[in-house]
Amino acid sequence: MMNFLQAAEAAVEATAAAVAENVPQAANAIAEIPVEPEPSWFAQNSFLIMIGLMFLVMWLFMWRPEAKRRKQMQQFRNNLKKGDKIITAGGIYGVVKEVKENDPTILIEVDGNVTLRIDKNMIVADPSSLQQ
Repeated sequence: MMNFLQAAEAAVEATAAAVAENVPQAANAIAEIPVEPEPSWFAQNSFLIMIGLMFLVMWLFMWRPEAKRRKQMQQFRNNLKKGDKIITAGGIYGVVKEVKENDPTILIEVDGNVTLRIDKNMIVADPSSLQQ
């Protein structure tokens, strides 16, 4: 048992001596490694800037015109009056027969005595805008 302990102590001392010899060399090697300059603020945040620019372009070219078109369509629907010609989302052409204030539906005349009650949100256009 004693031989094993003596052998282990000898191995530890040899390792410690080898490490002590190489420490100054390792310190010199670390000092010789060139230090890279820190990247600029733009280089660090270029990904976030690109994502922000992408959302800006999408807003300018997609969402903003869609919101404008939706607002115009809502204004058209709110200004409907008796006698206006319309087209429904299902492709039915008709003439407004009755519009009630604060009622989401209107009555349209399709042909002769055929009348339909439809939701105002299902009106998509007036025929005069299609001919332009």
